[in-house]
This record gives sequence, structure tokens and C-alpha cells, in this order.
Amino acid sequence: MRVFFIGFGQAGGKIVDMFIEQDKRMQTQSFRGIAVNTARTDLMGLKNIELKDRLLIGQTVVKGHGVGTDNVTGARVTADEIDAIINAVDSRGTHDIDAFVIVAGLGGGTGSGGSPVLARHLKRIYREPVYAIGILPAPEEGRLYSYNAARSLSTLVNEADNTFIFDNSAWKNEGESVKDAYNRLNDEIVRRFGVLFRAGEVGKAGVGEMVVDSSEVINTLRGGGISTVGYAISEKISPRTKQNQGLLSGLVRKKEKTEEVLTGEDKSAKIIALVRRAMLGRLTLPCDYSTAERGLVLLAGPPDEMDRKGVEKSKSWVEENIAGVEVRGGDYPVQSDYIAAVVVLATIGNAPRITELLEIAKSTKEDVLKSKEKRSTMFDDGIEPLFE
Repeated sequence: MRVFFIGFGQAGGKIVDMFIEQDKRMQTQSFRGIAVNTARTDLMGLKNIELKDRLLIGQTVVKGHGVGTDNVTGARVTADEIDAIINAVDSRGTHDIDAFVIVAGLGGGTGSGGSPVLARHLKRIYREPVYAIGILPAPEEGRLYSYNAARSLSTLVNEADNTFIFDNSAWKNEGESVKDAYNRLNDEIVRRFGVLFRAGEVGKAGVGEMVVDSSEVINTLRGGGISTVGYAISEKISPRTKQNQGLLSGLVRKKEKTEEVLTGEDKSAKIIALVRRAMLGRLTLPCDYSTAERGLVLLAGPPDEMDRKGVEKSKSWVEENIAGVEVRGGDYPVQSDYIAAVVVLATIGNAPRITELLEIAKSTKEDVLKSKEKRSTMFDDGIEPLFE
């Protein structure tokens, strides 16, 4: 799957920078991306996105200093300079891409305000689907950030073809520094979506037996709304299970299969357990998984470990546990010492964190209106001002 990433704002730019770094390291050339921001310093801090692909907008309004957590200004600046952003996208080439993915922190100003505007224009101009990865702020970050996130998300879900949510509050660890925490969270995002968006690639390990290509991913996400992703990784595979070369490889395989039956090493059971752990473990957005309309199961790992029965049974298990009946899945062979399972739960119907976020936003709006009334009545004592 070939993906065009647009990192909007500080958080989005850093994450896309990490996607590009991963792509360079793996030498797959599946990802390309640009970074868009109103703050010059945020763009200068990126390492892997080329300078020509870093776009500073809103200079006439905020002079390169950011919009100061004001997402209304962020939306206005993006609308004013949308032509410059589209030109930057076009200059990188879009003829061979499968999807656009906008990445943004929803609690700030630039990414929070600009992402829905950009999604609307990309959908108007291009035929490819436009997805968003939105990062929710933790409640402790402040009510302003929660209010911004609620306003941005309620707009973004109507503009993007599907919106993946990553909830910071579900992933925080005690005693971490701010830098370490954000680096870890960004790494979690890139690891999960890196596996998902590389589905269907033809690598050195060959083609999968049950290929999940870009159309499978697109059809899973076509219902819109909010989606969440689960991920699990196996223990390191022992070298014994990987050595299947040489003249006597057939006999070695037969002997290993007999040993597996005797010792209880069932590959299909290992895959099913991994998929269960991915779905029932920490999702990018904790939710009631039984309300998901569609699902996608993707297993990445050494070809010899990709058991067909295990893949099919794990798809059936996911289908039994979600509201819908559409569950796609398959394998993605990679040269690795581990097996990774990715489960996408698309168009979920119930996420307590989203409900909580909307309630915080409503109470914040009411408190803002009350404070405005108090401020207007404080000096209404009939005292004449020095001048009008």
C-alpha cells in the first residue's frame, strides 16, 4: 500500500518524520510525506522530511510563531493557504498512491484546526480515500485541549473517509519525562500503522498466501466514523523453526512437524492467541469492540510461521466478537524473528473516552460563557471612563 502522509502541526509532523525514517530504514519506498505547520521552530526540528517538503503557512497572520492553541485561527489559516498545501502535495507526485493519511494532534491549534479543512479539499480534488490519525490529549493536559479535540474530532469524522484515534491517556506511564513519554507514544503509533499500511507489499520474503492488499484495507475502512487498532507481537522465534534449507529440508520439516505435535507447539494456536491478545489488549482507542462494524486481521512474520488454519480461525473469532460480519484478513511475509498481529476495528459505535471528551467540552463551553458574563458585569457600576 502506497501512502501519502501529511503531518499537520507539531505532533503530526514528528510522527510523519518517524514514518519516513522507518521507510528509509526498510528501503521499501511505500511512504512519502510532507509536514505543514504555522510554527517555524517545529518544522526545523524534523530530521527525515526534506526541507522542500516542510511547508510554513500563516506567516502574514502569526509570523511563524504558531497559532497558540487557537484551532479556529488554525482552520482559517489553512483555508486561506489551501492552494499552497495542495501544490506541495502535487509536487511530490500522487499518481501511484493508494490513500492520503493526515496525522495531527487534536488538542493543539494548527493540526486540530487545519486537518478537517485539508481533508475536505483533498476529497474534493482526488479520488483516493483520505484517512486521518488523530491524537487525543489526556484530560490532565487541560480543559482547553480537550475542548479543542472535541471540536476538531466532531468536524474531522465528517470530512475524512475514516478516522483512527490514538488516546494519549490510555498509554501514559507513571514517572516518565515528557520527552520520553511522547517518543514512546509516537513509536507505538508508527509501529502499528507501519505494519498496517505495508500490507500487500512484495518484499524479500515473497508474497503472502492470503494477501491483504490496499483494496482490502480501503473496503474495511469505507464505512467512515472512528476506528481503533490493536497490536501484539510474539516472543522471539527460535532458530530451529527457521532452518529449513539444504538437501534434507523436507525430512527436517517432517521431523519438526512431528516434534511440534508431540510437544504441543501448534502454530495455529500461537496465531489465534496472538490475535486475541491484539484485540483484547491495549487498543489505540479503548472501546467496546463488540460495536465494531468491520474488522481486519493482518499477520506479519516469517513465511514458515504463517499457518493458514490459524489465520482463518482468528478471522472467525474476530467475526464472532464484533457487531458486523465483514472481517478481512491475511498474512504479510517479512524477514523477522517475530510474528506481529494487527487487528483493525472499523467504525466503532461505543467508546467511553469519546463520550467523556464531549462532556468535558460541553461543560467547558458553559464555563466560558459564564466567565464572559462575570467579566462584563464586573465594572458596570455607572462610573464614567476617562474617554470613549
